[in-house]
Amino acid sequence: MSANGGTRAIIAALAANIGIAVTKFIAFLLTGSSSMLAESIHSVADSGNQGLLLLGGRRAKRAATPQHPFGYGRERYVYAFIVAIVLFTVGGLFALYEAYHKWSHPEPIESWKWVPIAVLVIAIGMESFSFRTAIQESNHTRGNQSWARFVRRAKAPELPVVLLEDLGALIGLVFALFGVGMTLITHDGRWDALGTAMIGILLVTIAIILAVETKSLLLGEGAERHDVEAIERAITEGDEVDRIIHMKTLYLGPEELMVAAKIGVAPCDTAEELARGINAVEVRIRQAVPTARVIYLEPDIYSVAADRAGTGSASHTAVPESATEPGQLPGRPGS
Repeated sequence: MSANGGTRAIIAALAANIGIAVTKFIAFLLTGSSSMLAESIHSVADSGNQGLLLLGGRRAKRAATPQHPFGYGRERYVYAFIVAIVLFTVGGLFALYEAYHKWSHPEPIESWKWVPIAVLVIAIGMESFSFRTAIQESNHTRGNQSWARFVRRAKAPELPVVLLEDLGALIGLVFALFGVGMTLITHDGRWDALGTAMIGILLVTIAIILAVETKSLLLGEGAERHDVEAIERAITEGDEVDRIIHMKTLYLGPEELMVAAKIGVAPCDTAEELARGINAVEVRIRQAVPTARVIYLEPDIYSVAADRAGTGSASHTAVPESATEPGQLPGRPGS
């Protein structure tokens, strides 16, 4: 995902949520509807969340320091995790508390009855625009993935967060419209409380999903299978490398992948020849997977005996003399 695409989606969501929050809160003051209050707090929380995502993206661009030699790319994950916490506490738990309070003391909507309906319909239109923007930006990088897989496997957290927030906001508006509408029809404030409770449960669910997915990114995720395969092909397609002894990948940030591999190379006459070969492999890796920006390749001589011992490296396990034949270099597998 490009950072610009995520920023556009965040700004669109922020603009929509600020406008929606103001109108919802005015509607709550006029009607006293708990659904409108819950939706107001929801929109305020979403606005704060978008601000946090923008702040995280800005701070992640800081240059590397001796204390943080790999940079601050993962700071975007930290702020996305904070967003999940804010959505859970400020949005979800507050809505559940308000629902409990309204259920215990139900009050019908007596004045300005048309206001919450009009506000909710307008809010659905504004939120739909924000959701549409997030979908368009996500489609640039989603490819053939399902939406569920895109949310689960995306390395950049901004678009999945905005997508889930906007989806939750739209469903929450429908719940609020249901609660307010039934309250106006039946004059029973418990319908308003029910709509508020539905909003709370929805927000808590979305917050938990975001927290789980972001936690995985914070812990450190490796490259997707197709990227791993592309890196492996790039390493072995030339004459410089006989085989990959072992390899690990790790995302240092949404758009910065680290590749560390021990590779089996053919014996070289000079260190300069070995260095040229490794440089050529690094170029191929970056061409195959552009996000592979930090690459560490350790050259070694592959050994069958060492592989059976669990190291795969001739430098760790001595090869018995019986394992070699006249004319065959020690540590090299026979043809």
